[in-house]
This record gives sequence, C-alpha cells and structure tokens, in this order.
Amino acid sequence: MLHPRADDKRWTGVQSSAPVFVLVSGWRAASDGTAYAALRCAGTRAGNAKITGLAKAPDVAGAADGAFTLDISVVPYPREG
Repeated sequence: MLHPRADDKRWTGVQSSAPVFVLVSGWRAASDGTAYAALRCAGTRAGNAKITGLAKAPDVAGAADGAFTLDISVVPYPREG
C-alpha cells in the first residue's frame, strides 16, 4: 500500500525492471490518493529486480517520475529429492 503523498503529485503506477522475477499485479489507485499494488515472485529462478513507484502532478504534461526504488532479490524455493 502506498500512502497519499504530501506534495501535489499522485501515484500513477509501479514498474518492475525484471517482470520475469518480480511481477507487479493488481495496481489500483483510490480516490483518496492511496494506491495499492501486489508484487508476485515465481520463486523458481534466482535474480534481482528494481521496483519503481511512479508519481506525477495531475496538471503537468509528460511522463511520471520515479518517486522511490525498491531493490528485491529473489531466491528460489529449495527443492526436495
């Protein structure tokens, strides 16, 4: 969950640098400025991904800027037998 921002920007999306390792799903923005996203990992392959939260002022043209970056390392599940 992304809390409402204190500045004039609003959450516009979340991106993954490596969707094969970490996939962003279930993105939605609420009318109160709160946003929600689910991150899913397959867990079968090891790797790294950067998750970027994007924010933009509603009255400004152009692409949204990265507001934060989350580094995630994916470790595969241990295999049996």
